[in-house]
Amino acid sequence: QVQLVESGGGLVQAGGSLTLSCAASGSIRSISTMDWYRQAPGKQRDLVAFITSGGNTHYVDSVKGRFTISRDNAKNTVYLQMNSLKPEDTAVYYCYADIVNQGDYIRRPYWGQGTQVTVSS
Repeated sequence: QVQLVESGGGLVQAGGSLTLSCAASGSIRSISTMDWYRQAPGKQRDLVAFITSGGNTHYVDSVKGRFTISRDNAKNTVYLQMNSLKPEDTAVYYCYADIVNQGDYIRRPYWGQGTQVTVSS
């Protein structure tokens, strides 16, 4: 059974920094894209950034220059370094990954449980 476990959320003042981590575990053959999404209260879940297995990255405009996504393929872990945080960054942050399971070669989508990030003004 594959699962994604996030950590690193919390409460921070505006201008501060946080680093989120998401580790994939279980019967994993390979992981392609790893993403971070966020969902603010009353809003839809939106993409924040993604990173391919080769290390190519993409960011939404609102976080460019402030957030950095990275991954450690040996640890099946993706990170989101968040700097210069703003109150509008407050949301539940979710990691997402496309994972091929051992034994069946089928790629499936997986979500983490979410971690709360709160930025106070």
